[in-house]
Amino acid sequence: MDLSTFIVAVFCLVDDRLKGHRIRQRGPFPRLSDAEVLTIEVVGEFLGMDTDEAIFRYFREHYGEWFPVLREVHRTTFARQSANLWKVKESIWQGLLSWTPHDPAFALCDSMPLPACLFARAYRCRRFKGEATFGKDTLLKQTFYGFRVHARVCWPGVITRLSVAPANAHELSVLPELVESTSGLIVGDRNYHSPNTKEELAKMGVDLVAPYSSKKRDPAPKRSALLSRFRYRIDTVFSQLTGRYSVKRVWARDLWHLTSRLLRKVLSHTVAFLLNHRKGNPPLQLAKLLQ
Repeated sequence: MDLSTFIVAVFCLVDDRLKGHRIRQRGPFPRLSDAEVLTIEVVGEFLGMDTDEAIFRYFREHYGEWFPVLREVHRTTFARQSANLWKVKESIWQGLLSWTPHDPAFALCDSMPLPACLFARAYRCRRFKGEATFGKDTLLKQTFYGFRVHARVCWPGVITRLSVAPANAHELSVLPELVESTSGLIVGDRNYHSPNTKEELAKMGVDLVAPYSSKKRDPAPKRSALLSRFRYRIDTVFSQLTGRYSVKRVWARDLWHLTSRLLRKVLSHTVAFLLNHRKGNPPLQLAKLLQ
């Protein structure tokens, strides 16, 4: 599909989820409708624009006829309305999961670093003071300052849960939050190997499977290699969040705006996955959506 068709398809998905729901209990309604704001955000993120200013300017310049009110409101008004809709984004994302083909009983879990600033500026960084901490990036083998994004991804690659924790929080401490009210199999890497946690989750109906914590002393290397083959799928999803959606560029100055930004990226990924599936493409090959 072309970009214009994509915008219309996104608007229809968002507008259908908003019908019949009263978002504001009091006060005046905004001039730009919530469906329009969410559509602009979702499409803008898919196109690789990760700042409110870039998204606002692009749609104001190229699609001003489609969203005429966009030419009459200020950029800060658009950004404020977007941030205030964080709960709506979460609701739409969770609602779209019922339309998105995935296996809720087979999931993968992992986390990735989310630096709040460059390491050299960490000691004088005022953003997220008292919330961000120092942690270890095992991939780059270096220390960073910020958070870790923990995700539960159901097969074949649908993000169903997301949690942001301080950088020094261990994966096992966040896992119960990710699997709450779920059941089935969840596969993690060696950091998730814990007989005690496995036993606790089994009482919740969740079967935690992870390779042995030490690769050198692994009693079942073939089993661990098989688990790693499945886990590559969550690496693909994280690569898309990092590359196309620039999730590691933290422009926000507080958790409220950070939450809104992360939710619109996940919502955009879910919408692209769903539309790609409906088009008949491999759902995770997002580049084929606009062909």
